[in-house]
Amino acid sequence: MAKPRSKTKKILFAVEIIVLLLFIGGLYVYGQLNSRLDKLEKPKTENAQPIEVNQEVQDSINAEESKLTGYTTYALFGIDHRDKSATGGMNSDTMIIASVNNDTKDVKLASVYRDTLLNVYDDTYSKANAAYAKSPEAAVNMLNRNMDLNITDYATVNFSALTEIVDALDGLDIDMSYAEIVHMNSYCEETSKETGKPYEPIELPERPEDIEKIDYRFHLNGVQVTSYCRIRYTASLDMGRTERQRKVIQLIVQKAKKAGLPTIFKVMDAVFPMVSTSMDKTEILQLLPTVIGYSLNETTGFPSSIKFSNVKGSVIVPTKEGTSEADLVSNVIALHKFLYGDEAYTPSSTVQEISAKIAEIVSGLGELEDTQKITAEDENTANDSIIFENDGSGWVDNSTDWVDPGTGDDGSSDWVDPGTGDTGGGDTGSGDTGSGDVGGGDTGGGDVGGGDIGGGDAGGGDIGGGDVGGGDAGGGDVGGGDIGGGDAGGGDVGGGDMGGGDAGGGDGFVDEGTGEEVM
Repeated sequence: MAKPRSKTKKILFAVEIIVLLLFIGGLYVYGQLNSRLDKLEKPKTENAQPIEVNQEVQDSINAEESKLTGYTTYALFGIDHRDKSATGGMNSDTMIIASVNNDTKDVKLASVYRDTLLNVYDDTYSKANAAYAKSPEAAVNMLNRNMDLNITDYATVNFSALTEIVDALDGLDIDMSYAEIVHMNSYCEETSKETGKPYEPIELPERPEDIEKIDYRFHLNGVQVTSYCRIRYTASLDMGRTERQRKVIQLIVQKAKKAGLPTIFKVMDAVFPMVSTSMDKTEILQLLPTVIGYSLNETTGFPSSIKFSNVKGSVIVPTKEGTSEADLVSNVIALHKFLYGDEAYTPSSTVQEISAKIAEIVSGLGELEDTQKITAEDENTANDSIIFENDGSGWVDNSTDWVDPGTGDDGSSDWVDPGTGDTGGGDTGSGDTGSGDVGGGDTGGGDVGGGDIGGGDAGGGDIGGGDVGGGDAGGGDVGGGDIGGGDAGGGDVGGGDMGGGDAGGGDGFVDEGTGEEVM
C-alpha cells in the first residue's frame, strides 16, 4: 500500500506553485513595462548640454551638509505643441519642480510661472520659459541656477498627452467656477481639432454673483480637462492656470493608483510616445515599484511673492513679500522651505547675484504693478522677449528692440482688453501702498503686506467678467508659497493655493471665438 503524502509536503508544494505563479506574473509585468518603455523618446545626444549645479550647492551636497541629499528632484516640462509626436524646439508652456522625499516618499510640486524674469542662459535675462527652446538641459540648468536646485533628470510631455491620459482613465471629476466653465468651453473647440478627440460642451448654469466661486462639479473627458488646464484668462491668470494643472496631476495620480494593470498599460501605450525623458529604462524600472507608495499632497507656485512689469511684454518679477522690491533671494528661501523643509536656507552667491541683476533690470522698466495685462494673443503664446543680456562686450538692454513674436506688437501702443475694448483705465496705484494696500480705489482691497496678491481692476475690471483679485483676498500665506489664498465666495480655491477672492460684478465677458457675451 502506498504511503500517503504528509500534510507538510502538500503545504510546501502549494507554496512553490504560488511562488512560481508570482514569478511568472512578475516576468509578464516586467516584459510589458520593458516593451512600453521602448516607446519613450530619448533626447538627441548631439544637442545635449551638461547639467550644471551652482558650485556652492554642489560643495554642500558633497559634504553632505545640504537638505537636498535627502531628496530627489525632477523637472517636468509641458509643451503646448500642435504636433502630437513633437516634444522639443519651442518654449516650455509648463515647468514643474517635483521633490521626492527619499525616506517618506512624499512628493511636492512647485510650478514655475512661465513669464518669470530670470537668468535663462548665458547671462540672458528673459521669461523663464524661453530656456527650453535652446534645449531641455538648458531649461534644467535655468532651474538649478536661479533656485539653487540639484536636478539631473527631466521628463517632457507634449500637448496631446494629457488628453490621452484622462481618456484612458475614463475622465476626471473636477470642481469648477462659472468663469472656468465659460473659458473651458471656449478652448474645447480648438483642443478637439488639435487632438482629434470629441467633447460635449457643458451647458452654462445661471450666471452667479461670484463667477470665480468654485461651485460646480463635472465629469470631464480628455479634451475638456486639457482645455481646463489651458485657461489663463480668469482673474488668477497664469497663477490660476498652473494651480489647475497641479490639481489635475493630483487627480490623475489618485485615480491611476486605484486602476488595474490593463488601464495602466493603456495609459502607457497612449502617452509614452509623447514623452521625452533623460532617464533610461533601468532607472525608470527601478523607480516604478516605489511609485505606488508615493503621496502627492502639497503644491505651490514660484515665485511665491510677485509683481508685474507691463513694459515691452509683461513679465513676472519676484519680489520681497509685502513690498515692490524685486528680490529673488527671499523667494528661493521660501521654495527650499516648501520643497525640502529647510527652515534656515541661505541662497548661494549665484542666486544673490541674479537677484541683484533682476532688481537692476526692473529699475529701468518703470513702476511695478499689481496686475498683469494679457491679451487673447498672449493666452497661449509663450513669448520669449529678451530684456537684458551680456553680449560679450558688456550688458545690453534689448527691451526697446523687442517685438511680440505672436502679434508683431512692439509694446508702444496701449493695451486693450479684447473683451471690452477698455484700455486699462482702472484704478491702480492710487491707494496707500505704505500700509500694504495695493492700488487703493477699486483694486479689490488686496493686502500685499499680509502676503496676498491683491489684484485690482485690470482694464476697467473686465477680465473674464469681473474684477481681478477683487473682494476679500486677504489671509493668503505667500511666505508659505500660496498666491492669494483669499475667500473665494466662502471657501478656499484648490485648498487655499490660489484664492482669488470675489471676482464677480464685471461688465461682461465676450467669447473671443464667437463674439457672444456670456458673462
